[in-house]
Amino acid sequence: MSGREHGHDPALPHTAQAVAAEPHATDELEVVPGFERENLQGRIPQLATEADVRAVIEKAFDYRGDVTITRKDKDGSQITGYLFDRRIGPTLANSVVRLMLATSNERPAIPYSEIAAIAFTGRDTAAGKSYEAWVKKYWEKRAKGEKNISIEPEALE
Repeated sequence: MSGREHGHDPALPHTAQAVAAEPHATDELEVVPGFERENLQGRIPQLATEADVRAVIEKAFDYRGDVTITRKDKDGSQITGYLFDRRIGPTLANSVVRLMLATSNERPAIPYSEIAAIAFTGRDTAAGKSYEAWVKKYWEKRAKGEKNISIEPEALE
């Protein structure tokens, strides 16, 4: 049965007929509370165990700014960029992160096993921003009588 045909089956609970038959169904929908984002900007978490490495990389993947990775090589070389991809394998050596560098078009892949530290060095581009703040600016401009209101995003720096 195709998706279109599936949507017209009166026996399914999600159809308009089923909702009309149970008017209280919409009142009982589950509501999930929001959550606070952890402020990671400027932090350098400890990477003592394999679980720590994996957890910090997940946070870095969700972070909306650049990170600086210090490698375990003899020089402790560092690379800074936006962590846009991670490939999770069974071991740290089989797992890699990929960065977008601001200074070039390279997309280096770094195995988890070569990471000594991860610092959240870039500005979190969405920190403190919210849809509510954006709407508030719109209504403030409208209340002042401005016409052709266009709310543009802030410059990243």
